[in-house]
Amino acid sequence: MSGLRRWGGYLALVVVFATACGLLSWWQWARRAEAVAEIERVTANYDAPPAELGDLLGGLDAWDVDDEWRPVVLTGEYLSDEQLLVRNRPYSGASGFEVLVPLLLENGRVFVVNRGWVPVGSSIDAPDAVPAAPSGEVTIVARLQAGEPELPGRSAPEGQLATIHLPSVAELLDEPVYTGAYGILASEDPAPAERPAPAAKPVPDEGPHLSYALQWIAFGILAFIGLFWAIRRERRIAALPESERAAARAPKRRHEDADYEDAVLDAERVE
Repeated sequence: MSGLRRWGGYLALVVVFATACGLLSWWQWARRAEAVAEIERVTANYDAPPAELGDLLGGLDAWDVDDEWRPVVLTGEYLSDEQLLVRNRPYSGASGFEVLVPLLLENGRVFVVNRGWVPVGSSIDAPDAVPAAPSGEVTIVARLQAGEPELPGRSAPEGQLATIHLPSVAELLDEPVYTGAYGILASEDPAPAERPAPAAKPVPDEGPHLSYALQWIAFGILAFIGLFWAIRRERRIAALPESERAAARAPKRRHEDADYEDAVLDAERVE
């Protein structure tokens, strides 16, 4: 009875371990599904014909994740005096800032445009220079992105932001600002002589989630195989004469193989 209780405990541990492996595998499958969905959105939307902003964003806080990367065409005037810099933004392995410039549309609403990236300057707290946005009326094409969450405890100097948190931008401007989405600049007309470095097209990459999911499944199966092997070994030992059981359960010495090889070599020398 004590043996059954002991092996029942081992079985319970294996079941718990295998369940945890199954949950971790499911989590990796879910992560992979998110990555695949993002790749499909980029493929479908990135080079689509530009749409009117109002056709995709019905209200200031409207957002549909299926519209991510959709190009939209807008006409208005940049509020260059309200330009903001987003801190700690990497680009090709370098650190810098993303440049946000609000665009005042013809209907009086404001749409936030990410015009691109600039490197840190002689002081890491600010760039040395930021290419100016075109003045006067401009027509742009931008790709839609969801606003970013606010990071608790993160602060930034005046004129800068820790994240692209659109409600914070709206508070600074005190204007009717689109807070559900902003746009990553694709083109401007008239085009300036110089602009911040444009954002690169996302590279399709599912990541290692599929292999990790399969590994967790394998770990769960191996746990049951290991338990089955241990039970069979215990039954074989139990079938041995009592005098041989202790020796069968004892761990083998590491140098047994070396002793055997020495014995073979000694026998060859004698011959």
